[in-house]
Amino acid sequence: MSACVPARATDSTRPDDAHQPHSPPPTRPRRLRIAGADLSASIAVFLIALPLSLGIALATDAPLQAGLVAAAVGGLVAGRLGGSALQVSGPAAGLTVVTADLIHRYGWRTTCAITVLAGLVQLCLGCLRVARTALAVSPAIVHGMLAGIGVTIAVAQLHIVLGGTPQSAVLDNLRALPAQLARIHPAAVSVSALTLALLLIWPRIPGRAGRLLRRVPPALVAVVGATSTASLAGLRLARVDLPSWSSHALPHLPEGPVLGIATAVLTITLVGSIESLLSAVAVDKLATLRGTVRVPRPDLDRELRGQGTANVISGALGGLPVTGVAVRSAANVQSGAVSRNSTMLHGVWVVVAALLMVPVLELIPLASLAALVMAVGIQMVSLHHIRTVTRHREVLVYAVTTLGVVFLGVLEGVCLGVAVAVAVALHRLAHTRITHEEREGAHHVRVRGQLTFLAVPRLTRALHQVPAGTDAVVELDGSFMDHAAYESLQDWQRTHLAHGGTVGLTGRAGTRIALSAGSTAADSGPESAEASACRCRPWTPWRNHQCERPPAAPPGGRPEGPATGAEPAGQQLARGISAFQRNTAPLVRSELARLAREGQRPSQLFLTCADSRLVTSMITSSGPGDLFVVRNVGNLVPLPGAESGDDSVAAAIEYAVDVLGVRSITVCGHSGCGAMQALLASEPGGVRTPLQRWLRHGLPSLQRMTDDQPPWARISGREPADAVEQLCLTNVVQQLEHLRAHEAVSRALGEGTLALHGMYFHVGEAQAYLLTPSEEGDVFGRVGAIGDLRSPA
Repeated sequence: MSACVPARATDSTRPDDAHQPHSPPPTRPRRLRIAGADLSASIAVFLIALPLSLGIALATDAPLQAGLVAAAVGGLVAGRLGGSALQVSGPAAGLTVVTADLIHRYGWRTTCAITVLAGLVQLCLGCLRVARTALAVSPAIVHGMLAGIGVTIAVAQLHIVLGGTPQSAVLDNLRALPAQLARIHPAAVSVSALTLALLLIWPRIPGRAGRLLRRVPPALVAVVGATSTASLAGLRLARVDLPSWSSHALPHLPEGPVLGIATAVLTITLVGSIESLLSAVAVDKLATLRGTVRVPRPDLDRELRGQGTANVISGALGGLPVTGVAVRSAANVQSGAVSRNSTMLHGVWVVVAALLMVPVLELIPLASLAALVMAVGIQMVSLHHIRTVTRHREVLVYAVTTLGVVFLGVLEGVCLGVAVAVAVALHRLAHTRITHEEREGAHHVRVRGQLTFLAVPRLTRALHQVPAGTDAVVELDGSFMDHAAYESLQDWQRTHLAHGGTVGLTGRAGTRIALSAGSTAADSGPESAEASACRCRPWTPWRNHQCERPPAAPPGGRPEGPATGAEPAGQQLARGISAFQRNTAPLVRSELARLAREGQRPSQLFLTCADSRLVTSMITSSGPGDLFVVRNVGNLVPLPGAESGDDSVAAAIEYAVDVLGVRSITVCGHSGCGAMQALLASEPGGVRTPLQRWLRHGLPSLQRMTDDQPPWARISGREPADAVEQLCLTNVVQQLEHLRAHEAVSRALGEGTLALHGMYFHVGEAQAYLLTPSEEGDVFGRVGAIGDLRSPA
């Protein structure tokens, strides 16, 4: 028993606080570590945010310091508490019109109080976890709202650019524009024109120098250039006026009608929340595409709470409303930011500038800031967005929202857009066109639109016009069918088949479909039986030979046809074309139509072997318009010169680099290359066939492999399996050197606008390898499942 009693310390010299066996180890104080990428990105974002914050404050007719307060709070508070690690918050152009209207109507201090109330509402919404609901708003409404705001901003700032003063409403600004044009201020116009010219030219400076200069934000260059010119020329212009922080206006209790204040709070909450959440989603897509650093997915409810907290603090400190800003966030991602430290540091730099750079900021002409904000407003009317909504047949929603925002206000325009979007959706759901016609001995019933219970009477009327025992084709050109329409169509189909008729169900462009997954050949007729026996994926036509039914073989004999048992080549080609037109063409038609209008703009030239096992679009996950492909026997690049005797490859290289402006060229070899086998087996002399004359361009590769001096190319840490694989790898390296000898490639490499890549594809393993030159030799490293290039062990 005594052995179970814990022993007590009897040594009086042992301290009472002796270290216990299970006490936790002492912890070291945590140190704040800031990555160098975050530091550089924060400076880039700060240089963009500083002039834009002043310009947006100018556009709203708020104190210019309010823009700096909002930028600092957006960086420090929203950057720390928000749910998107790389999103940058601050005063945004999307709230410019709303804020300007509130300042004109209620005054600046009441507007600050409204900002605080809007922040509290955002906090409540974030706690209720309704952030995802904001993403249900139609993109056409969001783009239309931004376009309307952009038009309003541009029209108002045009008066300042011309040396005048804007009015409070768009219509007033448009009416006053002719008079303003009659009394323009030459100095203001000159400074504004210089600002706009720098904004336009700076991102388009070509060459290596341009690539270095483009690292400086165009907005900063434009404002600094215009300020320096105005100061050196001694132009008399209105400039930035930052009053003392001791006289900075703070909010007071809202004064005005309760309904008006509530509407204002709702408007700022709605517009700010939608813009912030959509920006967070866009930033996540940009970070995913960059793929160099893993960034946590955005927590939209936390983002909404962070934006609400930032608005409460910004309004309380006399700042503008805060939202997530897509332009600054995109710059943050593109500058290499890896964490939220970049956003917070940018807020610190804004605070430092607001306290220590006041004399420098007060040199900036207001005309330059107005030109900068006017350019931002023009960019908010995106032609890409207009093409997108037109393609999705939502241009009416876009136009109504835009015009509503311009002539009525942001909240009114958004409400109009929502109403029109709902009306368009109901029209599409209820409006169904059903026609019946007889052609080529078959009765065709075509349904255009959605099949709902509202269309069942017209559907049954059209179906009963089809005589019993005849061939019928029902074309369903829609994307939705409810239960009532499904039951009516299925009942008619069974009845028609029972009377000896046939029924074919097709979708858009004649693609055959089955009415239900459980229908049998007896239920659906011969067409459905054929479709159920051949279910090929339309995006993989190279597998069609595996999903088409083989020709039936006679009992005890071989299949009819050629000696090989395969179908004639002409029939196989026609069958493949027919499968493309039926399955794949409807899916790619809109994309190919766009490419036909806009022309091809591939990103890279892909030079590979003519081997039938190499499917370039498959191994590069590319689609129409992505690759400019050149294929030949052995993926060879003849050296330039008259003695080469072949200009087709050189012509393709020149066209791709000089005309199409590709950014990279990839030479891709592969395992088991027949050209390399023929090159190894070739003997000097003898009859020179066309194949042998072409393969002479591969002799430098053969000479390079037989040379013992340079190290042989390796593949993922192992030696090549045999001489053929060694020659395939060496040939890729040699052809890259031939590429550098072409004038167009050499010039583009010198300008830094082109990159060369070597690639090897192992057919049997379905594994791609990329070339990594090093001091130890040329190594082809495996490309993993997530796209990482692993060095050899």
